[in-house]
Amino acid sequence: MSRRASSGINPVVLIGVIVAVVALFFGIKSLMGRKKVSFEGTPPLPIEDFVEHGNSLRNNEYVIDGVVDAQDVKDDGRVVFLRVKSSGADYNIPVKIPADFKGQNINIEREQRYSFKIRIEKQGVPVALEIARL
Repeated sequence: MSRRASSGINPVVLIGVIVAVVALFFGIKSLMGRKKVSFEGTPPLPIEDFVEHGNSLRNNEYVIDGVVDAQDVKDDGRVVFLRVKSSGADYNIPVKIPADFKGQNINIEREQRYSFKIRIEKQGVPVALEIARL
């Protein structure tokens, strides 16, 4: 008696292909989901220098990344407190967002990571120029 040829797809191969496609999908999605924000040509804020003598950094522009710890709404805008790690220590850095900020409608949420392009103004106060959620 002769044997019939198998006409179906091997289940092990089918499961392997499905697993590979799902892994590829989630791998691409995780890479696409991470936004790398770069405010080109702008150096990162030297945290230790800012904490020690922030007034000496006046009129310079920097980039600072951090997690929003708290925020306070004022008449002339709002202040966002960023939790930033530097040299193994945590710092809370206030960033003022003026009332006339062009992206004032941005919804800044606690415990979310943001990148701010800032200018150090009078008395060493960082003022937001641009904001991006990471």
